[in-house]
Amino acid sequence: MDEACRRRILRLLDQHRTMRIATLRPDGWPQVTTVGYANDGLAVYFLCGADSQKAANLASDDRVSLAVDDDPAQVVDITGLSMAARAKLVTDPAEFEKALRLLISRYPNQKGLDFPMPKTSDVCVFRLTPTIVSLLDYSKGFGHTDLIAC
Repeated sequence: MDEACRRRILRLLDQHRTMRIATLRPDGWPQVTTVGYANDGLAVYFLCGADSQKAANLASDDRVSLAVDDDPAQVVDITGLSMAARAKLVTDPAEFEKALRLLISRYPNQKGLDFPMPKTSDVCVFRLTPTIVSLLDYSKGFGHTDLIAC
């Protein structure tokens, strides 16, 4: 991956804080949900309930697809990315705490809410490592994408 593509990916990841993520259910059907995320470079972190369907899905198949984008007023302004990635449960306590702090820092303007750090028994933190990224940029033409192997 060249440096210009890496910067474009990081810019899109840094501009947003929610993504749609698809995991695979045991019956083979994809399940898509919206989650908050934070990134450290190309590593993307999200958390979910320890007893959630996402956690169960990822325990049996670590493949995910995700999308990050927004809803501009003009079609030519559509940009975003989709990513194929592998999900790994974060078990190292230092990385777990780092990921939680990154996630909480994405919402600096919270008012009246004091977010205690969740217990490791209540939540799972996953680190997503990209394998393929597709950068979407309609300013370069309808549906234009650049496919980038990681």
